[in-house]
Amino acid sequence: MEYRQLGKSGLRVPVLSFGAGTFAGKGPLFGNWGTTNVDEARQLVEICLEAGVNLFDSADVYSDGDSETVLGKALVGLRDQVLISTKAALPMGDGPMDAGTSRSRLIKSVDEALKRLQTDYIDLFQLHGFDKFTPVEEVLYTLDNLVRQGKIRYIGASNFSGWELMKSLGVSDSHGYPRQVAHQVYYSLTGRDYEWELMPLGMDQGVGAMVWSPLGWGRLTGKIRRNAPIPEGSRLHETASFGPPVDDEHLYGIVDVLDDIAGETGKTVPQIAINWLLQRPTVSSVIIGARNQQQLRDNLGAVGWSLQPDQVKRLDEASYQMPAYPYYPYRTQEGFARINPPVV
Repeated sequence: MEYRQLGKSGLRVPVLSFGAGTFAGKGPLFGNWGTTNVDEARQLVEICLEAGVNLFDSADVYSDGDSETVLGKALVGLRDQVLISTKAALPMGDGPMDAGTSRSRLIKSVDEALKRLQTDYIDLFQLHGFDKFTPVEEVLYTLDNLVRQGKIRYIGASNFSGWELMKSLGVSDSHGYPRQVAHQVYYSLTGRDYEWELMPLGMDQGVGAMVWSPLGWGRLTGKIRRNAPIPEGSRLHETASFGPPVDDEHLYGIVDVLDDIAGETGKTVPQIAINWLLQRPTVSSVIIGARNQQQLRDNLGAVGWSLQPDQVKRLDEASYQMPAYPYYPYRTQEGFARINPPVV
């Protein structure tokens, strides 16, 4: 397993990490992701550790906290071997203090996560979304205190826009608070919006990407084919509806190239899609999930080899979409490119 620095920090993380969104499985979204119990989770954890994957990611909102509970039980006796990442900000109830990142909510969220995870500290604590109702200074001052108390080691963000993340970094720099060193983002061959603004920001500011849904909300599992029905038992209809739409022809064009490269390399479609991500700038770790051991072992096969330059180029071309304004001039006009060349 390859390990990389998490952004501009001293924390080294595996290029593949495990997402515990499939643990417990409650509700319309997480119930379709998976219903892994404690015994099954322990088996998946052991497979990960054997492969060198020692970072496990969860969130309080995953199955109403039950994902963290299952993960905590699965990691009993293994705490000194693993890194734990979790998140808070999204609603956990209908009460006025059940959402957001106010000082009160953050302190409560961290303490409750520590109990569910059965640990004294969280290696990486991420804000699951930007809270426009709470001053950024309040958020970062509270996180600074939690770091000083030893409850959190590093902080990060998730699903922030460029201005939201940059404002947070600016406040940290001006007050001497810990900087967010990670940004957990959606990025895949079917969704490359991350490249437009957040990737250049990450390169400039030293923020590493932790990629979620690298298989495009289930579209790049190898089960979707041109002129073929969705396989019986597939959960694509349930899971993909929560993510951004993808034009069918655009998707099939990507899958066609993935199939061709699979034939050339002997690798599976998911392995190729994940390996492509590992070659992108700023990517520190790709979060893989699995409902069973077979899926996990297949995803672990995405490392230990690299796509050839011509294969990367073909995937780049098949998955390319024109960026929105004001980003597209940098890709299409020579004058803009001379002063602001594209990152990829």
